[in-house]
Amino acid sequence: MNLHTNLISLLLPSKPHVMIPSTRRRFTHLHQQRNYKIVRYSIQREEIKFLEAGEAALLVGTCITRTLTPALTLELGVQSIKDAVIELKSKRNYDKDKAGMYRFQIAVSPGSKALSWFCCQDASLEVFPQFFISTAVETSTNKFLSFSRTRGVFGIGAAVYIKTNFSSASADQISFRRYQPVDSTYPTAYGLFENNSFYMFIPQIELVESEGLSILTATLAWNDSSRYEDAFDVIIRLITVLAMPNEDNRLNRCVSSVLRKFNMMVDEHAQMVYKNALLLTDGCLEHMELENASLSSQFSLRLSANVSISNNMKLDQSRDISFSLKESANINAVWASLMVEECYRLGLTYFCIAPGSRSSPLAIAATCHPMISCIACIDERSLTFHAIGYARGCHKPAVVITSSGTAVSNLLPAVVEASQDFLPLLLLTADRPPELLDTGANQAINQVNHYGSYVRHSFSLPAPTDVISTRMVLTTIDSAVYHATSSPCGPVHINCSFREPLENTPQEWSQSCLKGLDFWVSSGQPFTNYIHSHNSFTHSSLADVLNIIQGAKRGLLLVGAVFNENDIYAAVLLAKHLKWPVVADILSGLRLRKYKSACYKPNEDILFIDHLDHSLLSAEVKQWVKPDVIVQIGSRITSKRVSQMLQDCSPCSYILIDNHPNRHDPSHIITHRVHSSISQFTDQVLRSCVTTRIDSKWTSFLCSINMMVDWEISFLLNSENSLTEPYVAYITSVALDYGSTMFLGNSMPIRDADMYGNGSTRGSAPSSSSGFPFHWIQVAGNRGASGIDGLLSTAVGFAVGHNKRVVCVIGDVSFLHDTNGLALLKQRISRKHMTIIVVNNHGGAIFSLLPIASMTEEEILNKYFYTTHNVGIQNLCLAHGVKHVHVHTKAELQNAVIKSQHEEVDCVIEVESSIDANANFHSKLRQFACQAASHAFSTISRLSAPKICKLESFQYRIQLLAPLTTTRFGNRHSEHYREGFVLTLFLEDGSKGIGEVAPLGNHKENMLDVKEQLQFLTHVIKAVPLYSSLPLLKGSFSKWISTILGIPPDSLLPSVRCGLEMAVLNAMAAAEGSTMLDLLHPYAPKEECSRKSLNVKVCALVDSDETPEEVANVAATLVDEGFTAIKLKVARRANPIEDAIVIQKIRKKVGFKVHLRADANRKWSYNQALQFGSNVKDCALQYIEEPVNDEDDIIKFCEETGLPVALDETIDNLKEDPIKTLARFKHNGIVAVVIKPTFVGGFEKAALIARWAQQQGKMAVVSAAFESGFALSAYVQFSCFLEIQNAELCNLMNVEPAPPVAHGLGTYKWLKEDVTTEPFSISRGEASVFDAGQTLVNFNINQNSLIQSLNAVEVRNYELKVDVEGVTFSINVKELGDEKNDNVIVFLHGFLGTSEDWIPIITAMSASSRCIALDLPGLGSSKMHVHDDMDREADLSMKLVAGMLNKLFLILTASKVTVVGYSMGARIALYLALRCNKMVKGAVIISGSPGLDDEVKRSVRSVKDDFLARAIVSYRLDLFMETWYSGELWRSLRSHPQFNQIVASRMKHDNVEALAKALSDLSTGRQPSLWEDLKHNKSPILLIVGDKDEKFKKIGQSMWSKLKSQDHSVKRLHTMVKIPDSGHAVHIENPLLVIQSISEFVTRLNMVLDS
Repeated sequence: MNLHTNLISLLLPSKPHVMIPSTRRRFTHLHQQRNYKIVRYSIQREEIKFLEAGEAALLVGTCITRTLTPALTLELGVQSIKDAVIELKSKRNYDKDKAGMYRFQIAVSPGSKALSWFCCQDASLEVFPQFFISTAVETSTNKFLSFSRTRGVFGIGAAVYIKTNFSSASADQISFRRYQPVDSTYPTAYGLFENNSFYMFIPQIELVESEGLSILTATLAWNDSSRYEDAFDVIIRLITVLAMPNEDNRLNRCVSSVLRKFNMMVDEHAQMVYKNALLLTDGCLEHMELENASLSSQFSLRLSANVSISNNMKLDQSRDISFSLKESANINAVWASLMVEECYRLGLTYFCIAPGSRSSPLAIAATCHPMISCIACIDERSLTFHAIGYARGCHKPAVVITSSGTAVSNLLPAVVEASQDFLPLLLLTADRPPELLDTGANQAINQVNHYGSYVRHSFSLPAPTDVISTRMVLTTIDSAVYHATSSPCGPVHINCSFREPLENTPQEWSQSCLKGLDFWVSSGQPFTNYIHSHNSFTHSSLADVLNIIQGAKRGLLLVGAVFNENDIYAAVLLAKHLKWPVVADILSGLRLRKYKSACYKPNEDILFIDHLDHSLLSAEVKQWVKPDVIVQIGSRITSKRVSQMLQDCSPCSYILIDNHPNRHDPSHIITHRVHSSISQFTDQVLRSCVTTRIDSKWTSFLCSINMMVDWEISFLLNSENSLTEPYVAYITSVALDYGSTMFLGNSMPIRDADMYGNGSTRGSAPSSSSGFPFHWIQVAGNRGASGIDGLLSTAVGFAVGHNKRVVCVIGDVSFLHDTNGLALLKQRISRKHMTIIVVNNHGGAIFSLLPIASMTEEEILNKYFYTTHNVGIQNLCLAHGVKHVHVHTKAELQNAVIKSQHEEVDCVIEVESSIDANANFHSKLRQFACQAASHAFSTISRLSAPKICKLESFQYRIQLLAPLTTTRFGNRHSEHYREGFVLTLFLEDGSKGIGEVAPLGNHKENMLDVKEQLQFLTHVIKAVPLYSSLPLLKGSFSKWISTILGIPPDSLLPSVRCGLEMAVLNAMAAAEGSTMLDLLHPYAPKEECSRKSLNVKVCALVDSDETPEEVANVAATLVDEGFTAIKLKVARRANPIEDAIVIQKIRKKVGFKVHLRADANRKWSYNQALQFGSNVKDCALQYIEEPVNDEDDIIKFCEETGLPVALDETIDNLKEDPIKTLARFKHNGIVAVVIKPTFVGGFEKAALIARWAQQQGKMAVVSAAFESGFALSAYVQFSCFLEIQNAELCNLMNVEPAPPVAHGLGTYKWLKEDVTTEPFSISRGEASVFDAGQTLVNFNINQNSLIQSLNAVEVRNYELKVDVEGVTFSINVKELGDEKNDNVIVFLHGFLGTSEDWIPIITAMSASSRCIALDLPGLGSSKMHVHDDMDREADLSMKLVAGMLNKLFLILTASKVTVVGYSMGARIALYLALRCNKMVKGAVIISGSPGLDDEVKRSVRSVKDDFLARAIVSYRLDLFMETWYSGELWRSLRSHPQFNQIVASRMKHDNVEALAKALSDLSTGRQPSLWEDLKHNKSPILLIVGDKDEKFKKIGQSMWSKLKSQDHSVKRLHTMVKIPDSGHAVHIENPLLVIQSISEFVTRLNMVLDS
């Protein structure tokens, strides 16, 4: 029987009929009957039995996955799972469950372990299957299979065996994936396929490796044929007998020598398939389902002690080492072959060969070895740097082979680098025999001890001879590799003398020298196995260090250069545990981070201080930053300023941890030196349960200062029009994806990346259960000796060793220094493509930033320091056949980097720069960062962080003297009013602040929407803290709104956010006894006389609804009043020429000393605007606002007419990345931006826009929108702040400050009444900043302006009883709103929720509707009681609940209701709308489904929910919650800043039995499918889904298609809304947009029904 037949037989319960097919199928064709019914559990070998696919689907459908807290190591992860299994077993009532499945998964250290874990298992372990699968995306090859770089999956045991069919005609037609998903709610099944069948199993223990993490999983299952407790016992026993890999020893082994013990059979055509087990449904799998499976042709699979199969696993039993040695032509070949073979057995499989005659024996032996990969280069220096790059990437040595003479000397620079940075390296240098030394022989120099102290070990082999036992050759290699890989790692030199013949010329030699090698030949193991001893320290040896850490008040965790993934992972766990501020060096792997969610707020989990370097430019900050304990992991620090800060902190406790004994203490300040790996140290800290009480002021100050410096740097980098070198560092870090790493050149690239790399970019990360909110990006560089030589070659070697995409950033001089690296780049030796960014400033730019630049003549600098050149990099690339792209702009760079990441080709991107421009921009960055840090420190030092007590608001209405200029001429009535709201924010210290919310209906806001948002804020703003950093703006308000209020900042209406910011700033100012201006700018004049003299120029506003002469007379009157600037509203007349005539009249009347502006409000087409422009060219307009209705025509208008233009409406709707949008309008013809804080969304965004304008040399004009005098006073203070800011800006940029701007506050003249008792006033065209401050501080309300109070309202809470079908329901009801209001909205919550979930939303909507929220039966406080005459327990069916709700509606109201439901509540609401709609006016379905229309899926889901329901009863509710919310559906919610509070609120269910019953009885699997009902629906439906909820977006789209296909008048009322920045729990994640959507739907519904 052949191998395939044996293999399949092991997967079958009985002997099948076997037929060998004539086609090229990979496995034998089988005929059999399916009779597989039970699950296999025993560790001992039993008859294998299969589940049919349908049965398996039901079992897998019950799967509950619990995610445990990340573990530091694999061993600790295994122990955590064992503890969790034991705990769960002890709590379970297992009499109820006949079948079920549990999974425990935990993140463990990410180092490559799956292969080594598979290989380390004892061959006698009788647990099967055992397998390893490589998950490499590229085509598998056994040449590069190694313990250090090969990632994959290890599995052992089988929880379930499954057989299923697929319907594809031929498996050869299937396009399988070649990657393994890291995380899934359901287990993965592995196995083989033949013809139309899968033979699969789900492993009991599984380790899946991916980028940056590994997930360890244990799966246990049981059914009616096995006992529940046995499922747990088998996992516990299996964990006990599993062997654990040795992390150190595995690096020095070749895979084949280890795998030999398993007696693997090789099949070069074999492949393994793996797939989500739940998708192995009954019947035939479809073609598309198979395409979602993954395939690997590099694996080893053990099915029994005797039968194993392997493919591409480097198994080389066919090689007869003994025969090849005996057939060697001469003794040189024997020794060379032995050396190469021993290197291979030690795991050294990458050889770097420099051409040469004397080294021929070594070169031939290496290139002829079937398992060795070789690369060649004519330049020994580049070649050896390439070798250390390889070592840097995979943490094991490459072997360098060179000829004799100066070739050996050329290795020295790389040897020095390897020695200094602890990189393992093996140098085999060929040499002349001793008799030719010191004789004048050609190419003969003294090569013994050639590298001195820079090598860890040096040995000179004698010339090969058969007199010496070849065992000496083997032990020499063994010793050398041991020295190279033992701490401290480094280069080892073996000098190899060879006599001629150097080629394979036959020459007699005695085989007696091979004596004693028999065991070595047969074993496949190295001759000498070195055992690494672990000098692990105990808790007592670290007691002093741990006590120091525990006592820290101002601790600082400094992460230096870390190149090992396990150590990076350990550093993250240490940071999470200590909760200290973390300063991560660019080489730490933690400086560049990719956050998984755009909603996640950096620094909440780990406080990263990415810009301490630039913060220390501030003298105040530098003086204040004095940590009392510094813990540094990793030796090297790039930042000179941070290093200086550490020196200035001395004496303090300074603890350095690194895994080498060398002294890395240039300032001589380290007090405790711990020689250990970071993982070992972290383990001791975690085991000791060290806790720290860090001063909150220390962390909050550092966070605020860092945030301001980060904002400043980001703003400058993005607002600068030209392409700068810091921008290269910034955008490159942004463009990196999760599968990439970065290699940085020395000099400027590494410094720029350290200072300006973007440390918190976001994007769609691969799903994972790592427990961390981000993935780290590994960064490498040659910082041992920090030279600029060999950098390109090192980067290429790093790409080979690291086996990831590498982006290399180096300078032009470094690039030219190592152009031979291009030859290495061209040789694609099993690596992924590279992107090499060369920053070409035509010289050594770093010298321009050093003191020598200001003290040396330019000619000397250029020639002897900058080494200015004009070398064509493009030509060098062309000569080597490497793709080259030359970029000059930001857009070109960004496009080139992104494109290169997606192309399968190496690419050199040359970035054009200049030394002078680079120096100037660096200087600018330093100056502004220094100012930002000083400003931040000054503000937060003098401000407290008070708590808000409550928020109150009232609606006002004031009369105007004239209609708003936005009103059309024909619609102007005799009386005109302005409405809005005044907010009062009360602080706990008794202070209060006022804000104004003044929406304009024609700007996409209305009073009802605003009122609802204010009601919402009134509810959520209670006893919440304020940040002392809020007056700094620059993102502080956005962070506060999202973190403290728990809502997306952009969901607030612009006018509401403006009023809220105004109230907060005024309240904080009141608490300090100051004004808004003092708060916004700490350096504003404080003396009373100076403050009273501060004024803001005001631009008068003129409407144009009179004749030209009358308008000109009004303008002249305003000039007489002292105004020096006038703005005229245009585009109100029949044609533009008439408006031009008015302008001409005014100019003639007032002369040319008055600034004249026009505002067209986007009312003209491009041609109409040209007409106007051609007629006012001689009128000296200061600018015209928004002349065209298409913003794409603005610049064209500027260039065509030559008229200056101002932006207004264009900036009103800036959402994401406003700087990017504004960058379109940097044209010199755009001279101003007109900023209405109430339209752009508050002072924070207004300040950002103003700063951009001022940076570009444009006017920043603050403009009112007909607000009251109170808001105008706030705008006066804000305008003054912008003027002070502009003066500082001009001073820093060394430019002449522009004259003060006249701000658009002339709307005060429209006010006949005001909300203040003291009206706003202007004197001689200027507003007093002092008077404005007094108005804000001493605000007195004009009682006549009040209409309605919007203060907090009490929720009415009561209980209603309803009898339905022999069941009495006691329903808990919460109600808000007018009880007489016929517009009734009923809210139904989801599973685990209660009516409390809706309180913020019903509070908001109660202003216009009667809002009622219910606790559904079995949840919250609602109860159900079955009457005594019922002979069975009532099922809580959808029909029963709907009947109960209909009766409840009749009790509550006589009118129809709008039903709003979320998740489970949404399904009930939809059932009501489709099947019980007598009392339903319309339905709002939030993240809801019509059910499942597939019987198999319904069955699976009902089994799943039943199992979950029993789990609720059997275990603690908190344990169930932990499992429930770990699912992919809640991924977005888990990123919510208040997630922990949300989960805690779900713990209020007292009756877990009732909760379980609700889950089971109302399961989607038991709900009637409503898909067909949708076609015939007569109730208006609003579908709401979260934009991040991919599952329910698809369901919603399918529902929408059904609804729109119906032929009924109600069709036009159906609506579907995708809510941004939210996932499944959309009503919690983005409640304001949900409120707005429901309100619009209800309003439209009522309008249609009323009509």
